[in-house]
Amino acid sequence: MADRATAVSGSPRTNTGGELMPKEIGRVEVQRLMREGAQLVEVLPREEYAEEHLPGAVNIPLKELDARTTAGLVKDRPVIVYCHDFQ
Repeated sequence: MADRATAVSGSPRTNTGGELMPKEIGRVEVQRLMREGAQLVEVLPREEYAEEHLPGAVNIPLKELDARTTAGLVKDRPVIVYCHDFQ
């Protein structure tokens, strides 16, 4: 996995509204978070996800990413969002 990922985890930065702010992370951090139970979301279009995706990843296409489509994610576990073309 040579590409970048974004994660919201343990001690996130916050904006003025107090919302979680994602940060870019590298491969080593992704692997560490996955070992610790993080959830991996690939935001690729469904066709690309069907062709190839990371083990353990769920697919929520970027254009569909909203409160409804993320409702199945566990709120107290870190979420890693991955897209191979930096969308």
